[in-house]
Amino acid sequence: MLCAPKFYHDLGWSRGTIRAAVSVNLALYGLTAPFAAALMDRFGIRRVVAVALTVIAVGSGLTVWMTAAWQLMLYWGLLVGLGSGSMALAFAATVTNRWFTERRGLVTGILTAASASGQLIFLPVLSWMVEKHDWRPAAITVALAALTVVPFVWLLLRDHPADVGLKPYGAKEFVPKPEPVPGAARRAVTVLFKAARTGPFWLLAGTFAICGASTNGLIQTHFVPAAHDHGMPVTAAASLLAVIGVFDVVGTVASGWFTDRFEPRRLLAVYYALRGISLLFLPMLLAPSVHPPMLFFIVFYGLDWVATVPPTVALCREQYGDDSAIVFGWVLASHQVGAALIAFLGGVARDVFGSYDMIWYASGALCAAAALMALVIRRRPAAVPLVATA
Repeated sequence: MLCAPKFYHDLGWSRGTIRAAVSVNLALYGLTAPFAAALMDRFGIRRVVAVALTVIAVGSGLTVWMTAAWQLMLYWGLLVGLGSGSMALAFAATVTNRWFTERRGLVTGILTAASASGQLIFLPVLSWMVEKHDWRPAAITVALAALTVVPFVWLLLRDHPADVGLKPYGAKEFVPKPEPVPGAARRAVTVLFKAARTGPFWLLAGTFAICGASTNGLIQTHFVPAAHDHGMPVTAAASLLAVIGVFDVVGTVASGWFTDRFEPRRLLAVYYALRGISLLFLPMLLAPSVHPPMLFFIVFYGLDWVATVPPTVALCREQYGDDSAIVFGWVLASHQVGAALIAFLGGVARDVFGSYDMIWYASGALCAAAALMALVIRRRPAAVPLVATA
């Protein structure tokens, strides 16, 4: 949260308290995803996304009236977490599975990069508001932005190519729209139990938990306050995160292109190894001003930010077929649990040790472990659905 330093002074809350709310938000972002994917099969993509945006607007808007820490947990942690989780990366997996039979890696990369574009647009604006005015106008801006998108979603978004009389891209034949799948919650849980009996699921979940720990939980949550600890202005640190967003778009789209052409296991191993190496150097780069080595880190890290998503989605599709969107939702849940743990532990470590250095080094070591885990995921040439979808 960009407004965290303002919270420290305005509301008198500790870093650990604020990071706990961020942790709840990150955890729900992931835990909601598999149920949201199942709900999209039941009620359609358009309805789920419209409701999710409304929940985000309500949660963000209510924060301007909060006076106690539990309200931050409820509004930002619970409501915004549930809303954003319903539009999580499982949404990209669902859209890709329905609308494309070719170039799925590239499409997944493009849809995933859209989140980085939002970061690029909003981070500098929101940080300027927080720095020059207060955190409350920033919260209202998020609420209004979410509400503004709802009519466009309702009018323009379609659930399936058949809704507009089209074939999925690359399909040789017309694919009729499937019937709604009842029992969304039951189906999501059943798919989890089935997938949890397979080794690749735990390897994918483990690697993606480390992915979340080393991105959302670490850099997105702690980079701005860590840079501020070293004397860097909040706006400058937030602008560096925005630059990460620029190169994230490039890196993620390129990763999608690579995923259509190269072995996704090897891609994951390379991505995690490079990320781990970069994190080990970060403590030496933080300074009051932005210098060339820091810019090199930002560019390098940005290219790798969510480049892991297209190969992870591809491996879920390879292993679990028609249920891959829901399985990926559970894998994403592990991503956010990892992010939530590091978001919380990073704040605690800062309160206890006075710096974030230990968290940077630990995350670098975890990335090395993720690289090894990715290499041992077994191949499965033919995927069989875990649960009947009709």
